[in-house]
Amino acid sequence: MGSILIVAEIQKGAIREATYELVSFARRVAEATDREVKSVVAGKGIGTQAEELSKRGGGEVFAIDGDTLEHYTVDAFQHAVQAAVEAASPDLVLFSNTPTGWDLAPRVAAALEAGFASDCFDLLVEDGKLVFLRRVFNGKLDARLVARGTPVVASMQPGATAAFEGTADGKVTALDAAPPADSLRVKFVETRVAEAKGVDLTKASIIVSGGRGVGAPEKFEEVIKPLAEALGGAMGASRPVVDAGWLPHEYQVGSSGQVVAPKLYVACGISGAIQHLVGMKGSNFIIAINKDPDAPIFEVADVGVVADLFEVVPALTQAVKEAKGAA
Repeated sequence: MGSILIVAEIQKGAIREATYELVSFARRVAEATDREVKSVVAGKGIGTQAEELSKRGGGEVFAIDGDTLEHYTVDAFQHAVQAAVEAASPDLVLFSNTPTGWDLAPRVAAALEAGFASDCFDLLVEDGKLVFLRRVFNGKLDARLVARGTPVVASMQPGATAAFEGTADGKVTALDAAPPADSLRVKFVETRVAEAKGVDLTKASIIVSGGRGVGAPEKFEEVIKPLAEALGGAMGASRPVVDAGWLPHEYQVGSSGQVVAPKLYVACGISGAIQHLVGMKGSNFIIAINKDPDAPIFEVADVGVVADLFEVVPALTQAVKEAKGAA
């Protein structure tokens, strides 16, 4: 069988958590199909990061170090990734569906004349074939994609699976493949960071989300947010809440919002439309509170409470505060 190449990303000097989510996908596929897991890390002075990835499931890690890779440019990184593809001979190349992945993955796929599946939330093996799942028609349906040939390039949604937490023996192989500066069409000028708005829910370990059942925008401040703060977590919302203008889009959990996998997810007044379930069903523990006993959210919940959220949530908030001695 072939191999899998993970394209790692470095953010603020460390391997991004989304890369270790790719490791989880890759190792699952490798175990089912006897493929070998390999990775590529590109940048300047990236020896430590490459070594870390090799010990956390990245397999053989191709480290491509050079001045032209100090900052991301699509020309330089495409050159580096294609060099790693040539060295690894993979039949599957995995990217994170991040801004870098949006930019780089389709260019690599086009250069390789490879099949391409973007923004996938799952990767299955069925009858020896790779099946990629992604949302279509504004999150209303699941599309199942099977490539006719190899290699295949795919980008996976951050938060769609838990990051690989284990250890595994690997090795680092230095690859002299940094492109010369005079071969690049663009050069790095500067990075401008937009003013932070809302919260990055993909990094929250606890999320309390409200749906249309909350009833009004002010109820999020009065009922949902206090529980989130008491638990030390973040507040989220379903798509109908955002569509109604009750909260900004950065609070939306779902396939058309943020895909999350916190340790605890509390769904309040959320019926559980499929696009929302896709965005949060990877949570380690799910509590659902809804008056409708037939709400789809209960199908994925570890604990379901059939009750009025306006009775349960304030009481739960008070109980948490008392348990912490902050009541």
